[in-house]
Amino acid sequence: MNKAILSVLIAGLSVAASNAFADADTVMVGGQAMYPSKDIVDNAVNSADHTTLVAAVKAAGLVDTLKSKGPFTVFAPTNEAFAALPAGTVDNLVKPENKATLTSILTYHVIPGRYDFRKLDAAIKQGGGKADIKTVNGETLSFSENGPHNIVVADESGNTAAISTYDVYQSNGVIMVVDKVLLPK
Repeated sequence: MNKAILSVLIAGLSVAASNAFADADTVMVGGQAMYPSKDIVDNAVNSADHTTLVAAVKAAGLVDTLKSKGPFTVFAPTNEAFAALPAGTVDNLVKPENKATLTSILTYHVIPGRYDFRKLDAAIKQGGGKADIKTVNGETLSFSENGPHNIVVADESGNTAAISTYDVYQSNGVIMVVDKVLLPK
């Protein structure tokens, strides 16, 4: 076989293998692929389930932070989670005069570092069934197991959120989709 043809075949197989690997690590969220090569913001803007979160992140001025190197773990509430808040809450929070409160709520959903299921599970086991982890806003989220491969997150008031999608890897961290908005004190 001609060396040039062989070289093209090998290159083609290498690209195909690389694409297959990338596809294997890609998770669907909100009807869209979340690519591990993209950052948290670039992926989140494509999720139909996170339009409210993206709008809130923009209103709080956190886009550049969540596009930075990180790594971060983001517990991303769905649109349904925001809709479950009392009527008018989201509209009120995105007003410029409430930016500090919105920022506090959003950064309460972010932990410095890359906490995937295995790391959270290990922390829970090491903590005797519960792990308390400090968020970017300085307050704590508590994690516990609710059955096999089922971690719940509790805010400091005891409100809980279930993680519905685990380990959505990003270039600068990981996203965990949650079904409730967690509120700091």
